Amino acid sequence: MVRVLVPAESREGERRVAASPETVRRLVAKKSEVFIESGAGLEAGFSDQAFIEAGASIVARGCPDTWSAAELVICVQPPAQDSEGGSGGLERLASGSLLVGLLDPYLNRSLIERLNSRGLSTVAMELLPRISRVQSMDVLSSQANIAGYKAVLLAAAELDRFFPMLMTAAGTVQPAKVLVLGAGVAGLQAVATARRLGAVVKVSDVRPAAKEQVESLGARFIDPPSREAPGEAGGYAREAGAAFLEAQRQQLTVHLAEADAVITTAQVPGRPAPLLITEEMLKALRPGSVVVDLAVSTGGNCAGSQPDRTVEIGGVRIIGSSNLPASVPHHASSLYARNLAAFLEPLFSDDGLQLNPEDPLLDPCLISHQGACRRPELWPSLEEVTA
Repeated sequence: MVRVLVPAESREGERRVAASPETVRRLVAKKSEVFIESGAGLEAGFSDQAFIEAGASIVARGCPDTWSAAELVICVQPPAQDSEGGSGGLERLASGSLLVGLLDPYLNRSLIERLNSRGLSTVAMELLPRISRVQSMDVLSSQANIAGYKAVLLAAAELDRFFPMLMTAAGTVQPAKVLVLGAGVAGLQAVATARRLGAVVKVSDVRPAAKEQVESLGARFIDPPSREAPGEAGGYAREAGAAFLEAQRQQLTVHLAEADAVITTAQVPGRPAPLLITEEMLKALRPGSVVVDLAVSTGGNCAGSQPDRTVEIGGVRIIGSSNLPASVPHHASSLYARNLAAFLEPLFSDDGLQLNPEDPLLDPCLISHQGACRRPELWPSLEEVTA
């Protein structure tokens, strides 16, 4: 039987958990033993008793024996290392164990080095390929959906006016105007949520192909400023060149002058987020307007945004939101846990976990196998981003 450990998340503000009672049942059905650290699911609405009833065993947090016996560890974010004030769980994992989670491989060089030195196998779920068989496992999409939804709620809560049009005895209140930058999963969910709240929505994206999706949600698409738009590769937007970005900024300045709320979602894997709203462009926004920057953890799309802080510049409130899915922990955990279960179930066999590094699904996201680094091309990108 494969021994699976679900640790309590150690990062500040992280309220999610990598398993739910539903997915524990699925893993137990695969003839595995599931161990959950005490209280790991409480903030997500899952009690220890609920996990026990699903077939899991509850263990003390950071128990050395549990970590050393685990063959598979599933997490949301990487467990803390000793140097970070953690329980030292990673240092106690046996060689050959498998760690699966959102490991931020582009920016987490020290973790990658530590895992390799321990002889571990490691799957970074954010590197799953964008192929049809991965849809049920796509953690980035499930969590981005939540981020886009919550970003609009934050904007509505901070804005100095209503989102919907209202007919009142004192007169008509016009609907808020929302500008969404980026029409990926988070951006499209932001569009859908803002429309449900009654706002008028415009969307800017470097991919002309996004127009149909945007318009199907009732929003207006702002065509790219140049025919040489970068488009997309592998399901993600390509990084735009300097000339295109400058043309896009000039175009956006006009639309910012009309906007009440702006949601920015543009990110490129392994690269700093493109700066879409400069300090000068912020002056086009009226005092009382709101910007929610979902790319703040990779540098930000908006000048002045700061991770997990709200700042005010010229009367414009800028909300830097680096981990919005953790603010909706129940559904975020439920969806994330289903993604992990869908990914893991095919790996179980009568002989335990079977990792085939040549599998098109595993090849891109299996960043190390039994201590050997399999994605050396990540390292130059990592050094460049953190320089």
